[in-house]
Amino acid sequence: MTNNQPAPDGVMRLINGYWNTGVIGAAATHRVFTHLENGAGTAAQVAARAEISERGAQSLLDGLVSVELVLLEDGHYRNTPEASAFLVEGKPASLAGFAKLKLQHTGSLTDLPEVVRIGGPLAGGETEVADNPHWEGIVPAIAAVSVPAADAGVEALGIADAGEISILDVGGGSGIYSSIWLKANPAARAVQLDWEPINVIARRLVGEQGVGDRFTTLDGDFHTTDFGTGLYDIAVYSHIAHQENAQSNIEVFTRLRRALKPGGALVVADYVVDDDRAAPAFPLLFALEMLLKSKDGGTWRRSDYRDWLIKAGFEDVSFHAAPPATMVIAR
Repeated sequence: MTNNQPAPDGVMRLINGYWNTGVIGAAATHRVFTHLENGAGTAAQVAARAEISERGAQSLLDGLVSVELVLLEDGHYRNTPEASAFLVEGKPASLAGFAKLKLQHTGSLTDLPEVVRIGGPLAGGETEVADNPHWEGIVPAIAAVSVPAADAGVEALGIADAGEISILDVGGGSGIYSSIWLKANPAARAVQLDWEPINVIARRLVGEQGVGDRFTTLDGDFHTTDFGTGLYDIAVYSHIAHQENAQSNIEVFTRLRRALKPGGALVVADYVVDDDRAAPAFPLLFALEMLLKSKDGGTWRRSDYRDWLIKAGFEDVSFHAAPPATMVIAR
């Protein structure tokens, strides 16, 4: 093959991309990244600590080297900086639980050709219910997805020096925003609105961070629950807009605007695409998940968020990087 001809390697890696999910999810299941972080450096050592076969450990390590999450140097394996930061259990931004969760979703991709043909999910989309037993596994698993935006919000909103502020987190799930922001500001208080079983989990997780005494919950559905008027300095609407249509988002933004005190800020974090839909890469790919699972959702453009927030009564809208998400602040 001459230098002027393309090679199939890149296309082959993409076609076999489901193996990325497989090897990372399996490694997370057996805590391989955590064992590497704690000093295991060979397949035999990983196998012993993980209580798996040495052949299996070697195959996982080979795969992790292939996807560039583990390095092999002088016969010993170690995590890359990315794996150390985001796949070791117990770290604040660990996505190990999320990797295990996504491994369970791979089978649904076989529906994608038909979903693309008809323009939506095969059975009307996922409809979540409050008493679904899977919340106990899902809520902690997806918490780390919001850590970059929550961390960025501390600086962008000046939370540490804001004094006695009140925060409303709509659909807050694990309470990750409250955990991070209340730790940054010992005078702040937070209220989370979510379904009762999720709030039970959130109170436990926030309590484990030592700030549970300033965290309260309100049981309800954000589509119908009254947010109140002029009660909060900051409101959060994180990773929800992608599952809602334009009308729903405008309606919720309008009620959140009413719930804020004068000068208050609404924080919207989500996978936002550029107006020409040419980037960023992950939000563009995430649009297919919404097509597969959601009747009305999508990955919305910056101009969509700006238009919706202006219609809801906000005057100043700014965008802040929180990869792979974008944080939108409206006042």
